[in-house]
Amino acid sequence: MEEVNVTSGFILLGFSDLHYNHGAFFSTLLVIYTLTWMANLLLLSSIKLSSQLHTPMYFFLGNLSAVDISFSSVTVPKLLSFILYGRASISFLGCFLQMFSFLFLGTTESLLLAVMAFDRYLAICNPLRYMLLMNDKVMVMLAIICWVAGCLHSLLHTYILSQLTYCEDRLIPHFFCDMTPLIKLSCSSTTLAELLIYTEGSTVVIIPFIFILISYVLIGWAIVRMKTSSSRSKAFSSCSSHLMVICLFYGTDISIYFRPPSDYSSQYDRIVSMAYTIITPMLNPFIYSLRNQDVRQALKKVIMQCFSHRLP
Repeated sequence: MEEVNVTSGFILLGFSDLHYNHGAFFSTLLVIYTLTWMANLLLLSSIKLSSQLHTPMYFFLGNLSAVDISFSSVTVPKLLSFILYGRASISFLGCFLQMFSFLFLGTTESLLLAVMAFDRYLAICNPLRYMLLMNDKVMVMLAIICWVAGCLHSLLHTYILSQLTYCEDRLIPHFFCDMTPLIKLSCSSTTLAELLIYTEGSTVVIIPFIFILISYVLIGWAIVRMKTSSSRSKAFSSCSSHLMVICLFYGTDISIYFRPPSDYSSQYDRIVSMAYTIITPMLNPFIYSLRNQDVRQALKKVIMQCFSHRLP
């Protein structure tokens, strides 16, 4: 069989094998992508301009918004072209650059969610020592660790998959270059690549997830022991948005990457992938904005400043 080389590349099928209303799907996707940018940029601006949001929790939230903007931009523009043209070619280097970016940002988000859980644990369980333990130096160091670890994880998997042999069948039944479709497309041994996914790959997802669970068990125990209902309500409200984002992210992520290869379904993967690559990045800023009074007040302030500058 003919091998795929750097010049031949791949063809991403997107949703060309499914029947759907192209116009409605394109319009909906464009609206979601626009809302993702606008909502996350507005949240970032509020965190930057409002002094009351200059705290560790909102610093990490700002990092999360930056990840969400980038995450959706890795897949959505290409998907929009799929809808218009049915299928889209992507170069060998372009495919692995897209996969690197996707893995990098997804892993960084997973680690950021764990760091945010740790931040909530310190704030609720050690309130008197919170600012001492989560000072500016620690805060920045934790964010850097998330980004660097995400980059190293992505480099490892991208390099291993780029060394596989890809044969004449260049059709990828997905709307972006993901690991599982590429492994299925390879005509060489994929044992090492699959082993890495289920060992190192699971480590960077499962360990942060377990860390989050432990943090929230301790937080829940601390909330239960609080003497007043107002204190319990305030502590829970500061965690509820984060818990909703965690459920959205890990629920879809685990359902795709942690199941037997025999259960692989390209249609299922494409639909679920849309949830965490397109829907979740749009919902995250709304979840934090609608359920957090400080963020709502900061957003109103930023919007009023924008309108006041436009008025003569």
